[in-house]
Amino acid sequence: MHWFKIVLPLAYLCGNIYVLVRLWHGLSMHFNRMGMAGNFILPVWVRIIVMAIVAVAACSLFISIGIRHNEVTYWLMKLLHVTGSVWMLFMFYMIMLLLPLDIARAVIPALKGAAWFTSAKVFWGASALVAMVLIAGYINYINPKVVHLNLTLQQARALSDYSLQTGTELNHNPLKIAAISDVHMGYGTGRSLVRRYVKMINAQKPDIVLIVGDLIDNSIKPVKEKGLLKELDSIKAPLGIYMVPGNHEYISRIRDCKELIAETSIILLQDSIVTIPLQTDVCSNANEAANGPVLKIIGRDDRMNSFRRKSLETLLAEAKEENLPANGNNSDTLTGTGNSGKGEIYTIVLDHQPYDLALTDSLGVDIQISGHTHRGQIWPFNLLTDKLYEQSQGYRKWSHSHIYVSSGLSLWGPPFRIGTNSELVVLEVGIQD
Repeated sequence: MHWFKIVLPLAYLCGNIYVLVRLWHGLSMHFNRMGMAGNFILPVWVRIIVMAIVAVAACSLFISIGIRHNEVTYWLMKLLHVTGSVWMLFMFYMIMLLLPLDIARAVIPALKGAAWFTSAKVFWGASALVAMVLIAGYINYINPKVVHLNLTLQQARALSDYSLQTGTELNHNPLKIAAISDVHMGYGTGRSLVRRYVKMINAQKPDIVLIVGDLIDNSIKPVKEKGLLKELDSIKAPLGIYMVPGNHEYISRIRDCKELIAETSIILLQDSIVTIPLQTDVCSNANEAANGPVLKIIGRDDRMNSFRRKSLETLLAEAKEENLPANGNNSDTLTGTGNSGKGEIYTIVLDHQPYDLALTDSLGVDIQISGHTHRGQIWPFNLLTDKLYEQSQGYRKWSHSHIYVSSGLSLWGPPFRIGTNSELVVLEVGIQD
């Protein structure tokens, strides 16, 4: 992958040079007072200033990433991040439009001298079209979809001996889970968006909230400075808020992230397990309920810590153990409810990156929730992620496991959703006799 680190910056540089040259052509056309073609032409010094501003914008995202841990004013960092992110996508779509049009002008004689198809007019026409696409993509981004999924767990004698069906009628009150991933709190996802997300989650009245990695973007600095994590303390979830780390928690320095998360009501599961009782309507007494079926939430460490993270086989073996010590004697197992796990065991695996899903299925996991892919976030990268991942987004029933890969509640970088959606996933999980 070392070649990728060379080719990508080189491609970005070449793309910027191409768009900047085309911008110069666009600024060199004659305008009238209404900004349309006419007799007035911008002075050279004005064009140079505009070009310089755009050149800075082209570099600003990478500048913000490079100095993200330094003591820099929040609003300057936010300006660099947002400006650079928007420009990056604007440039990408401009190349997709301009390059084929420029080739057409070069090879089709009828277009070479056409007054309506000059280099400058093509540039401004493409700019207007891209701007409209980006506005639509931004509106789509700030209005996440709510995805509902009903799961009924059939009672069984063993962890790997049962069937799971969706859409069937429950004979008791289901456990309502709100699952989110890829919030990327920081200079892109700020306080106003986080508060909107909290309202969305609370509107679903979940019993429990699961955060499947990449809660923090590239640095804890803006998160800490603006108290973004504290906003999540307003989430109303009687059974708690649980989270696993993603690759961006490691990019943001995992130790710093863990310290900041520990100051909130969020419980970080890093190769650890929490037990949730699945109370049914037919439980006749407290003892029967205590020994009833349980849901084991298995939170996996991220693949960026692949040398230390436990295997799924190991975590499942721990989940099957009975009479696990409650809080303290076993640092890898949390018993948040005091239930000893003597009843039937059902499992939800939280794993940020959706790899090795066939293994998850073969090991008899009931449900897995992942994120990470964003489903490419924008067209045409959604087509690429669909090819790269065995499941890039959405729900799929494997031979045994039910797996959901979320496209993310928010996103990284450019604040646009084009061809994809941001989403909040709501699972209603129950047991049927």
